[in-house]
Amino acid sequence: MIGLIVAYAHGRVIGDKGRIPWRIKGEQRRFRELTTGNVVIMGRRSFDEIGKPLPNRFTIVVSSTAKYEFENCVTVSSVKEALDYAEKFRPGENVYLSGGAGIYKEGLPYAEKLFITEVDLDVEGDTFFPEFDESLYEKTVDEVIDGEIPYSYVTYTKK
Repeated sequence: MIGLIVAYAHGRVIGDKGRIPWRIKGEQRRFRELTTGNVVIMGRRSFDEIGKPLPNRFTIVVSSTAKYEFENCVTVSSVKEALDYAEKFRPGENVYLSGGAGIYKEGLPYAEKLFITEVDLDVEGDTFFPEFDESLYEKTVDEVIDGEIPYSYVTYTKK
């Protein structure tokens, strides 16, 4: 399964000045639960923000300017190359496209499922999740979490 996993606020904001513009305790739980034991594909800037491969996952960094060499981590030059690598060297594992905006835009056509955390928040941002045709997907609201900043876990499955 090729999935895409993202959290965005109102207006599909995913970032501001290279950072996620919110901190919500527990909001990243779904990311950890879904991606642990699987393959995560991310862009160079997303990887640099984290600073190291995520534990208990195989990380594929997409970059044309940097080369990362860590255990359980490789660098490739495109999302297509990352997907081909995962299919060849990590068969049977789910693959999650995990950002940033360029990875989402390039990877959206390949994704069978979109795991979206919809954050109920108005924030300033300079980086956005791309528009997509929701009519091509079946939408399921998996969980709604109330709190100081409410959010919902939503899954879109390609029809």
